[in-house]
Amino acid sequence: MDTISKILIYAGFSGITVFIGGLLGNAFNNHIKKRVVKYEISHAAIAFGGGIILSAVALVLVPKGLEELSLWPMLLSFGLGSVIFFLIDKNLEQKGGKMSQLLAMLMDFVPESIALGALFASDPSTGTLLAIFIGLQNLPEAFNSFRDMVVSGFTVKKTLVLMFLLSFAGIAGALIGHFMLRDYPGVTAHLMVFASGGILYLLFQDIVPNSRMKHHHWGALGACLGFMVGMIGEKVL
Repeated sequence: MDTISKILIYAGFSGITVFIGGLLGNAFNNHIKKRVVKYEISHAAIAFGGGIILSAVALVLVPKGLEELSLWPMLLSFGLGSVIFFLIDKNLEQKGGKMSQLLAMLMDFVPESIALGALFASDPSTGTLLAIFIGLQNLPEAFNSFRDMVVSGFTVKKTLVLMFLLSFAGIAGALIGHFMLRDYPGVTAHLMVFASGGILYLLFQDIVPNSRMKHHHWGALGACLGFMVGMIGEKVL
């Protein structure tokens, strides 16, 4: 199988989980009636997604950046990513609106997908691992984004259509990364570290606080489980 075919397959997997997460969110809304059960499942899903995101940063994005970059350029990219994601997140919070949830998901999905495409030229195994991480983190993010969007006024049909279209953003980003950055490992490393800074900001600003459950401690185990999935992927691949 050639490189382009692999990119299409793995980037397609990483993106289609956005739509699958939306479908699961719709089924969840229709079939789970007990409010307490909904509360517990949604918070556990957020925690699991947080664990996956943390494993992507700790096991793939930052280590690959460390291989290519010296200290100060690495710190500059990481800090820049943190600040830019902070500014975007603050702007989305102030404006609110029905699209803020999807835009927040795109903030980490797109740069990771671009890095995925660039990595496949030089390190297919790491590219494969990153695709798995992206796909698994998109699933709980889309699950919760679906419910938030419906509550904010979107119809179920429109929400699912948007999520289906968003699923292809991963393929587009991966192809851009492959054709434009495959010969520039330093630029790819900067992008990965930049994304790491932004993702870490989002993790502690939005995901970790929203995953905590009052009077329950087991929900945090979802984060541990998500990180364990990342550890398994790192060892297997």
